[in-house]
Amino acid sequence: MLQKLNFFDYILQKQDADALLADATKIYDNLTATVLRDLGIHQYGYDSKKAVEELGLDEELVNQLVADYVAQIIRSVVQFEEYLKTLFDSQTNHINMDYTPFRELAHKNLGVARNLRIKDAEKLLYELMKRDELEYLVVCLEALKVSAIKLNPQCAYDTIKLIHIKNTL
Repeated sequence: MLQKLNFFDYILQKQDADALLADATKIYDNLTATVLRDLGIHQYGYDSKKAVEELGLDEELVNQLVADYVAQIIRSVVQFEEYLKTLFDSQTNHINMDYTPFRELAHKNLGVARNLRIKDAEKLLYELMKRDELEYLVVCLEALKVSAIKLNPQCAYDTIKLIHIKNTL
């Protein structure tokens, strides 16, 4: 299960944003049709028009906010994965498992998803906040990653490349 927690490696294997989007769509469809089917997000597609209408913002600004959200999720995934590895280690070593930092990060990102009316991310982040089963949390995190990629594959691709470059300096 921990091999799924290699987000950098996954992105860096892709040649461009189109290849990343194709893989993200396949993974998202598989997860939401099987393990996550009870969330009712299979074949969900974000519509910025709803956010434009409800928030009273122009579409260009909403699209920029969505791009910022995608970059935020990509950066947060690194933290989520670190917290999950710690939780898995705690479980293996029979140490008290502290979900607090993991849940706080989920809560922080949930607010942004709610504001932008990104329904699948709302449900996934809620699951990350409330559930305790580590294997299920890994699946939810995987779905969250690919749902963010689907929103703006170029932004996701550029963000992870930038993170990689910063980490190699």
